[in-house]
Amino acid sequence: MRRAASAILCLALLLALAGCAPQAQTATVFAMDTVMELTAYGDREAVDGAVSLIHALEDRLSVTAADSDIARVNSSGGGAVDPGTAALLRRALDISALSGGALDVTIYPLVRAWGFTTGEYRVPGDDEIGALLKNVNYAAVQAGEANVSLPAGALLDLGAVAKGWTGDQIAALWRQVGVKSGLINLGGNVQTVGGKPDGSDWVVGIRDPFSEDVLGAIAARDLAVVTSGGYQRYFEREGVRYCHIIDPRTGKPADSGLASVTVIGREGVLCDGLSTALYVMGLEDAVRLWRENTGFDLVLVTDGGQVVITEGIEGSFTPMGAYTDKEIKVMRRG
Repeated sequence: MRRAASAILCLALLLALAGCAPQAQTATVFAMDTVMELTAYGDREAVDGAVSLIHALEDRLSVTAADSDIARVNSSGGGAVDPGTAALLRRALDISALSGGALDVTIYPLVRAWGFTTGEYRVPGDDEIGALLKNVNYAAVQAGEANVSLPAGALLDLGAVAKGWTGDQIAALWRQVGVKSGLINLGGNVQTVGGKPDGSDWVVGIRDPFSEDVLGAIAARDLAVVTSGGYQRYFEREGVRYCHIIDPRTGKPADSGLASVTVIGREGVLCDGLSTALYVMGLEDAVRLWRENTGFDLVLVTDGGQVVITEGIEGSFTPMGAYTDKEIKVMRRG
């Protein structure tokens, strides 16, 4: 009887352990100029692999690291690159075309002139800006399977899409090794793998661009939620704020009437690139682009504090804090 009771107890313990949810495996990484937080429910190797992947991608994609693919291409006008770098560039060029050039991967001369990659902030004169704008033209860039060609004077910067691409690569890696629940937080880029371990959706907060509070939350499952805004990185001179998002049409910080843009979709790199492009384009053109395309939804906040969302997230967006009692305008395709 004792043996039988012991066997039953052992079996009960094994069944209980088998039914336990996998433990959270976490890591915090500083890379790509931001703090990244990874949470995966499963084997530790999944998170360790993601950390290694982040560092490998940063080494290849950084515009300021002397031995990166991007730096070498910029210094020589082209050449061989890792196939992954070429694939990202081709996708970035697609998004540049989709946005009519509001995203431009050759904007680096202007970003550098304003000091956003060096930390030596300054306000360039109109003549300098005009001269640099002559070298901004994404359509002149050629990207093959493992090589890149730039026109004379052009310089690449994939910063507007690198984190979205990284999120996609981590999510793909985790799914490949069997992770069914994970959260990838790469600064302003959040990507979810599955839902929470309890079966519910992840809840991703969207920051209020006018304060440190959260303006709302998105219920997300296998989605990327990416936010861009002028509040994220800027400097001030003589009472004027200059944000890090440069308008390729003017060579100056974007001033479109939008305070922040959040793009929600299944492809992180698309959401990342569009969050920048739509911030440059402004409310009317952002909504027009959404109506003409599928695969993403939007939360747009104007400089005046109006919140506009698209109909695809009407049931999954919850206003919070100061926005609980504000009118949320829903844009529809019809």
